[in-house]
Amino acid sequence: MSIEIVPLTETDIPGAVDCVQKSFADDPYFRWAFDDPSKFNIQRNAASLAAHFRYGINCNCPISVAKISRAANETKSDVEVRLPAGTVVGVAWWYSPREPSMSQTWSVWAQDWLLSFRQLMNNIRFLGRGGLNVHRYWIWKQVQQTAHDAIWQDPRGYYFCNVVCVDSEARGMGVGKKLMENVMEKADRENIPCYLESSKGYPNVGIYEKMGFELVKEIECVDGGDVCKLYCMIRNPKSKE
Repeated sequence: MSIEIVPLTETDIPGAVDCVQKSFADDPYFRWAFDDPSKFNIQRNAASLAAHFRYGINCNCPISVAKISRAANETKSDVEVRLPAGTVVGVAWWYSPREPSMSQTWSVWAQDWLLSFRQLMNNIRFLGRGGLNVHRYWIWKQVQQTAHDAIWQDPRGYYFCNVVCVDSEARGMGVGKKLMENVMEKADRENIPCYLESSKGYPNVGIYEKMGFELVKEIECVDGGDVCKLYCMIRNPKSKE
């Protein structure tokens, strides 16, 4: 069995959605934002993720998936039976850098509008947001924006790793590193820094530090007595010697 890293396509979206949902089921931010499990609608959540993935494809965001590939002459193992060829076992969803002084392009503006429309249709179809605590969502967005204003100092912008995840069946195989390197190497060639936020201090911070990221800020999203901490990390471009 081997893993290939390829750009996300429309046909990969269902597999990518499934991978994200399974990987983030125990994520601290997810549990904070969807704070009432009895209200969580996994189908509504899947529709939202699919809409965001289509937005990313249409905006040419560097989104990659890790897929199982198997040569015709390879012997199937027990693991390969569980994970047939073509299965999405990892996702890395990045946003491209944008200079703060640059205005939004018309095409991206159109995709922003289309995403909002799709989410409105999802709200109507599923009679709500599927358990998302909207108040907490906007708390997070405000805290995040304040953090970005404070620590995003490079005028060229940042490659922003929005989501990276690996299916539990494929962990320990270097899939996450391959997914990250796919964009980090591009960032190095362009001399552009990378940025990410993680809601898991351990073991994620240590893993990202091995990839060259540095912890630059810890932020807290607070609602009543519930707190969600996020770890903000930046990776400066590396020059090849």
